[in-house]
Amino acid sequence: MYGAAKGYNAYQKNSVNFASKEQLLLMLVEGAVKFSKIAKNALEEKDNKKAHENLVKTQNIFYELMVTLDVNKGGEWAENLMRIYDFIISQLVQANVKKDVKILNETIPLIEDIRDTWNEAYKKSKIE
Repeated sequence: MYGAAKGYNAYQKNSVNFASKEQLLLMLVEGAVKFSKIAKNALEEKDNKKAHENLVKTQNIFYELMVTLDVNKGGEWAENLMRIYDFIISQLVQANVKKDVKILNETIPLIEDIRDTWNEAYKKSKIE
C-alpha cells in the first residue's frame, strides 16, 4: 500500500508542476469546492478544528485567485469577479466565526458556480 500512495503523491506533484495556468486555476477552484464541503461536513459533526482548517484553505484559494486576477486587462468583468471573490471570503469568515452551516449552504453553490464557469471557459478556449 505504501508504494501505491508514494506513486500517487509523485503523480499529483507532477500534475501540478506541468499544468498550464488554466489547469492550475481549475485545480484551485476544484479545491475550493472540496475544502468548503469538508468544512461544512465538519461543522455538522461539530469538529470545529477541521472546519476551521478547511475554511481557511478555501479562503486562501480565493485570496490567491484575487492576487492573480488582472483587473487592468479584465476591466469591468474582472472587477465584478473580484467583488464576488471578496464576498465569498467574507462569507467563509462569517461561517467560521459563527460556526454556521447555513452560511456555507448558501456559499457552496456560488463556489460551485465559479468552478463550473471556469470549466466552461476552459473548454471553450480549447475549441477556439
